[in-house]
Amino acid sequence: MTTVRDATFDVLRRYGLTTVFGNPGSTEVTLLTGLPDDLRFVLALHEGSVVGMATGWAIGNEAPALAVLHTTAGLGNAVGAIATARVNRVPLVILVGQQDRRHLALEPFLTGHLSGLAGDYPVRVDQPVRAQDVPGAVARAFHEATTFRGPALVVVPMDDWEAPFSGETVAAPVRMLRPAGVSDDDLAPLVQLLSAARSPAIVAGAGAGAGTGAGAGWDALVALAERLGCPVFQESFGGRAGFPQDHPQYAGVLPADRVRLREALAGHDVVLAVGAPVFRQYPYAPGPLVAAGTSIAVITDDPAEAHRSPADLAYLASPSAVCARLTALLPPSSPAAHRAPTPDIPELPPAGRPLRAAHVLRELARRLPADTVLVEETPSSRPDLHRLVPARTPLGFLSAAMGGLGFAVPAAVGLRMALPDRPVVAVVGDGSALYGVHALWSATHYRVGALFVVLSNGRYAIMDRLADKQGGKAPWPPFTEVDMGGLARSLGCPARRVDSYDELTAALDEVLPSLAAREEPLLLDVTVTVDPDFQP
Repeated sequence: MTTVRDATFDVLRRYGLTTVFGNPGSTEVTLLTGLPDDLRFVLALHEGSVVGMATGWAIGNEAPALAVLHTTAGLGNAVGAIATARVNRVPLVILVGQQDRRHLALEPFLTGHLSGLAGDYPVRVDQPVRAQDVPGAVARAFHEATTFRGPALVVVPMDDWEAPFSGETVAAPVRMLRPAGVSDDDLAPLVQLLSAARSPAIVAGAGAGAGTGAGAGWDALVALAERLGCPVFQESFGGRAGFPQDHPQYAGVLPADRVRLREALAGHDVVLAVGAPVFRQYPYAPGPLVAAGTSIAVITDDPAEAHRSPADLAYLASPSAVCARLTALLPPSSPAAHRAPTPDIPELPPAGRPLRAAHVLRELARRLPADTVLVEETPSSRPDLHRLVPARTPLGFLSAAMGGLGFAVPAAVGLRMALPDRPVVAVVGDGSALYGVHALWSATHYRVGALFVVLSNGRYAIMDRLADKQGGKAPWPPFTEVDMGGLARSLGCPARRVDSYDELTAALDEVLPSLAAREEPLLLDVTVTVDPDFQP
């Protein structure tokens, strides 16, 4: 007899969802026990890491990944990571266990009120009306996750998996095409706007190259920027780099408040946002986003991004397709170099004094292979990372666009599993690392050779800076007792303490040249001092 479980496994195979990230609970036992040999189960020690690792896997493969969560507790633990996946526009299929359908009306132990638990962050939540609808619901979740670039949830009662599935219809298309063509007539208003611009600028966002494969989105945007001869800024707080940051026309990351934003874009009469909203901010400041007389256009394939952007002209279309056609339609301009100024690096501290984050990032940048996948989660040091470690490939910078902590460590594990031939480095603060430290066990167990560089200052430095700006005393204490290396080793992950410049350079010189072939994770616990200021 073919069961719902059998039919669902066929769906998973059809769509390539054969790696299962999970932390098992009793409501998933009927699904996971006796898993077929062609389906690989990857254990994480916390549901945040389950979704975080699946997120990294999906980014690396440019395709949806599969996660399994345990009823209320599991889904609840994973909500922050689900929110991050949604804002980072990462497609996930998430199966959520539920109590036995036959006595759900009595609300037995482990019954979950699951439909709204993750709020508005899933692109779809499905609770199939009957067991036989589960395979179709999983197939539809794959399509929904792909189309809307986010997590799609399917809630499945534990007894559904053993129900018969014979001659049932799977209510979802086997194959779906998503053509992204744009006509010259549609582009005419944008061609006219850019052709007449005296001093255009581009703002590149995470959507400029996401999901296009092999850097095609980057190539199209580079060609357009060179045709216009204009500077290209990176959006603030983006989930990934949208433009090569070693290109001579790269102009740096946009400031995240309106006053400095207006200053950065002053003198540009047309600003074209590609794969980015108009414009991400952090602290509120009054006034317009741009100076009077500046026109804004936006190209994005995210409907919500297009609908909320205060632009004069918006295109809801494939950024790479639009950029490629614009390049052919626009007259050439003389290319101009707009490189952002090289930042000052503080002098090395005297012997016995801790390094600054900038010292660590400079030495890292000097040694990183060009194809390194770099995952960032060090809020107080992010501006230094942007200035000192340019992204040279579409995965050369990845971050949690949501802003919540706990993304980088598990995402780096998933990325390295998806891209076993590429070096993967996570640069995280110690406060951030604590939210995802349990993923180091998975990295060790599955021989995931990523490098985790932890900038340890023993406190939430960015919160301290914000409290200083607020003019009051912060009530939270430092956590200097935490030993990140000790935590890593307790999870089976090798770790080294780095307290000096010589120790740092020796460790990086030893590890980075062979990082792509490494099969064992390594955590470098680097002692750094608190930077005196912070401007996002």
